[in-house]
Amino acid sequence: MTNKKMITLSNGLTLAANGFGTWKSEPGKVGAAVKKALELGYRHIDCAAIYCNEKEVGVVFAEMFGGDNPVVKREDVWITTKVWNSCGSKEEVVAACRRSLQDLQLDYVDAYLVHWPCNWEHQGLPITEDTAGNGPDGKPAWSKTNTLQSKWEGMEECSRLGLAKTIGVSNYNTLILMDLLSYAKIPPAINQIEGHVYNQRAELRAVCEANNIHVTLYSVLGSGKEGPLQDPTVKAIADAHGVSASAVCIAWALSTGCSVLSKSVTASRIEENMAAEAVVLTAEEVKQLEGLERGLLVCNMNEYWGFPAHA
Repeated sequence: MTNKKMITLSNGLTLAANGFGTWKSEPGKVGAAVKKALELGYRHIDCAAIYCNEKEVGVVFAEMFGGDNPVVKREDVWITTKVWNSCGSKEEVVAACRRSLQDLQLDYVDAYLVHWPCNWEHQGLPITEDTAGNGPDGKPAWSKTNTLQSKWEGMEECSRLGLAKTIGVSNYNTLILMDLLSYAKIPPAINQIEGHVYNQRAELRAVCEANNIHVTLYSVLGSGKEGPLQDPTVKAIADAHGVSASAVCIAWALSTGCSVLSKSVTASRIEENMAAEAVVLTAEEVKQLEGLERGLLVCNMNEYWGFPAHA
């Protein structure tokens, strides 16, 4: 089985709606997980420089896409990566994209996204814990020179150079998104945001739709600490369909018209999440899941940055 549900973006390109993420996937395990995902039929893989695992993922891409008779054709797989907060000038963004391509062993990415709408001091490449843009106190060292506009100019240059077929953003709220649209020569085609049945982002999704920006939802299963997987309503619907709670959460997210990212390093769970694409929820079940909205933020950057990024 390969991804069946496809999304057409504003630039005419198509991507598989059910995607596989690599955030928090441990070194030494992420490569095997991506390989298993591709073998099971995933055709949408999400990466980022700050995940610090692109080299390991790149080894798998080279293995799966290489040779005269590749296991998977490169052109059949949508691959996204993201520029980190410490790269904010036009030149820094282009250099960061080239470095990700080198590590991923690719000639281009299908989508290159601004990871967060902020700029920290540039501390060189590749992005590691030591070059991520933090000050001596471990908190963000804010750039005094780069702006979100200069960062976007770099994204547009990546598009012009053919390094990225699509450019977009991640974690942009409505106000920052509308500001971007005021100066973008190439508008963003994607906004990747946290979204799950406990935090459905309906208003932001509506603004994106009105401006021809496709939404990709991450953390659709919540987090390891909290989220909807143990919710009685989710579990009851899962039992009714004979599937896992995670499959129901993914099926709900797909029902919104968004593309979806889930991740695991466990083969059986990767297979479960892939199979979620076949789950068809009834209108009543969707209504029940919509009733679980509680605005829960599971990916709180204050926990990682020591800064109230969501205030």
